[in-house]
Amino acid sequence: MLKKLLPLALVAALSVPALADEAAVKKAIEAKLGSTVTSVSKSSYLGLYEVYVDGQILYTDEKLTAIIAGTLIDGKTMKNVTSERMAKLTAIKFSDLPLELAVKQVRGDGKRVLASFEDPNCGYCKKLAKDIATLDNVTLYTFLYPILSPDSLEKSNQVWCSADKAKAWYDWMRDSKALSGKGDCDTSPVQKSVELGHRLAVTGTPTLFFADGERVPGAVPLAQIEKKLDQAPGNR
Repeated sequence: MLKKLLPLALVAALSVPALADEAAVKKAIEAKLGSTVTSVSKSSYLGLYEVYVDGQILYTDEKLTAIIAGTLIDGKTMKNVTSERMAKLTAIKFSDLPLELAVKQVRGDGKRVLASFEDPNCGYCKKLAKDIATLDNVTLYTFLYPILSPDSLEKSNQVWCSADKAKAWYDWMRDSKALSGKGDCDTSPVQKSVELGHRLAVTGTPTLFFADGERVPGAVPLAQIEKKLDQAPGNR
């Protein structure tokens, strides 16, 4: 149903009684969309309610007169309100990540931390690997997330079975150095990483998670990564 909602489209709704609160809006919009709504909260714009459902934000009024699928911009500050809210709604608790499932690399004092979900055949992930080659004083946790092809799973298993997982991963991602691991060890951690990514609704690679739990999709610029790392608790 939601896939039919075009960005910035206004979808006319059937006449319904006035809705008194967020719970009523949640119940009514679930009935209309046929989807389970994660959260509903009253926004500070035009009396609209923010509806978080199926991994995206929609807006509607208390009568469901219209459903808005798109980006909300603050007219005074020109800030992308929807983007900022998405960052908060999709944040996680970093300490809950099962880091033993990740390929770990420590650089310098390793004080700053960054986790990522990556596919070995992902071009943007390879770009990211080259961009962050100069990062120092950081611990990188890479969850192998082979979602692009069967070959991605084979390569991920080879990385996991390598004597030096971190070296095998970065040699492949940065220099396209052939993987030598046979992939014949216990590769259940790779499958568990895939299951973890699904639970966290990771839909693309790379997806980054910072110490404060914020999720950032895509190969973002190095300067942005550095800024986020330095803003993390304990590094300010």
